[in-house]
Amino acid sequence: MAKKKTKKSTAKKTTADASAKTVIKKRSKRGSNGVKTTAKLEGLAESVVENAFGRREPAIDIPIRALSNVSFNPKTRYIEMGDRCQQRSLFNYGQAKRFMQTLLVASKCKELVDADKTASIRQIYYLAKHTIKGTKEKTFDSQDESDPVIEDLEVALEALREELHVFAGSKGALIGELTFVDSGDTIDATKLGSGGYAIPSIVEPNVIQFKKCKAKYVLHVEKDTVWRRFVEDRFWEKHRCILTHGGGQPSRGVRRMLYRLHDELKLPVVCLLDNDPWGYYIYSVIKQGSINLAFESSRMAVPNARFIGVSSYDYERFDLTDDVKIELDANDIKRAKQILSYPWFAGKKPWEKEIRQMIKNGFKMEVEALCSKNLTFVTDEYTPQRLKQPKSWLD
Repeated sequence: MAKKKTKKSTAKKTTADASAKTVIKKRSKRGSNGVKTTAKLEGLAESVVENAFGRREPAIDIPIRALSNVSFNPKTRYIEMGDRCQQRSLFNYGQAKRFMQTLLVASKCKELVDADKTASIRQIYYLAKHTIKGTKEKTFDSQDESDPVIEDLEVALEALREELHVFAGSKGALIGELTFVDSGDTIDATKLGSGGYAIPSIVEPNVIQFKKCKAKYVLHVEKDTVWRRFVEDRFWEKHRCILTHGGGQPSRGVRRMLYRLHDELKLPVVCLLDNDPWGYYIYSVIKQGSINLAFESSRMAVPNARFIGVSSYDYERFDLTDDVKIELDANDIKRAKQILSYPWFAGKKPWEKEIRQMIKNGFKMEVEALCSKNLTFVTDEYTPQRLKQPKSWLD
């Protein structure tokens, strides 16, 4: 099998840029995002055709989504993708199928954009799956093949999958002092009962427009179970805030929503997460961005987000009992040390102290563990007290 080629990317979508002029002349009824996305998709197809007619091997450059190809920019304070690419070519035996799959998924995305329709990543799999005529070969054997191709297209085209009109299932919720419009419907987020507003995958300005905000900040909690405690106790009403959760690792829709609330409404974002390596990682993704989406950190990351707890020092600080302790295992310790080595954590003394203290403690703690004091301790005492101590928040 031929080896994959890795090279520096040079041309910056010149074909796509040229194609954009043609698309704009058509005076498409889609918004500017639709026009730009169409231009990028057409540019990808045109580059393949031009290579073929020029007797050059049709190929696509896919930026490498790995830690080795991202860097932390101390000025912007978020992760940025490097310029290392992997070339996917038609005449390479080991890459030919993936090359075909990439163009097939791109064509389905083009159809969605043109029709102004959206499809789930699962639906894309079925839209693109078929048996190749005259063979028993299927275009995709499972969704495990199509999902990475969608991510490849995102980085190759420098477009979020939501801009390609592809979405994932909703994950996360919002409630609080905010009124907004979603697809033409006005929603008052203070009148959503106990379930709140399910944050969709696509939260772009052409879908959601903010109208009125009385909130002073956004409190993002890790899990639905904690969020429900805050909702039942009407924390958002007492403390004039917006409450969000991401169901654990926040989805792209949740992260994009946090970014928009911070960037457009100028709301501070504070995070209440578990005291464990996973909670630290979730905070890192919200604040600095993720490796897979490093090319879109400028529209996803919230560098000014702050971590208010749960802290490794809270066991003594709030006189908690041994019942809150969950023993660290070898994987926890390994992961904690990996996080310490991240460039965006390295050199931050408060974070180094925080993580080393957790390792020294030998245990981790969940936010839910605070109810060992009493059921409403987290909403009545813990969080209000932490919010009054900004100097102790972690950056």
